[in-house]
Amino acid sequence: MIIGLTGGIGAGKSTVASMLVDRGAFVVSADDVAREVVAPGSPGLARLVDAFGVEVLAADGSLDRAELARRVFDDEDQRLRLNAILHPLIAERTGELMASGPAGSIRVHDVALLTELGLAGQYDHVIVVDCPDPIRLRRLVARGLTGAEAGARMAAQATRQQRLAIADTVIDNSRDLETLRDQVDVVWSQLVAPA
Repeated sequence: MIIGLTGGIGAGKSTVASMLVDRGAFVVSADDVAREVVAPGSPGLARLVDAFGVEVLAADGSLDRAELARRVFDDEDQRLRLNAILHPLIAERTGELMASGPAGSIRVHDVALLTELGLAGQYDHVIVVDCPDPIRLRRLVARGLTGAEAGARMAAQATRQQRLAIADTVIDNSRDLETLRDQVDVVWSQLVAPA
C-alpha cells in the first residue's frame, strides 16, 4: 500500500510521519529527496547554478536555500524555472526510494505539495494532517518566522479546503501530542487491518 501524507506548513505533517515510522511504515520524505538531489557535486546543483547563478551557492559549495528562495518566491517565471529543474529529479529519486521499501510494507510519501502538484491519484490512500490556520501561524512564528513571512508561506500553499477535498483520512493536529498519537494509532490500525 502506498500512502500520500500531506498537510500545510505548520500543521504537523513531519510529526505524523515520524509517528508512522515508529509504527513500522517505510517513509520517503519529499523534503529529504529535494535536499539530496541538490547536494554538493550533484547534477541538480550544477543545473541550479547554471540557471540562477553562483550566488545561490553558500561559501561551502552547498545550496544557499535562503538566497534561492529570495530569487524565486515572488517571481512566478523563476519559480516555474526552478520547478522544471527540480521536479523531474525529485520524482525519479522518489520512485527509486519508494520501490526500495520492504515487500508488503506500508510505504508513505511525505510530501507537502501533494495537493498543489495534483498527486492525490498516485496513492492508494491520502492522509491529510489538518490544523486551523491561526494555530499554524502561531507555530510558524514560534519557529522564528515573522507573522508576515508565515502568512506568505501559508498563502503560497493550497488552502485547507483544497487539502481536505483530496483526503481519504484527516488527522486533526490542533490539540496536544497525546491526542495526535491516539489518532495516528487509530489510522495505523486501519491501514494494517486485513482487507
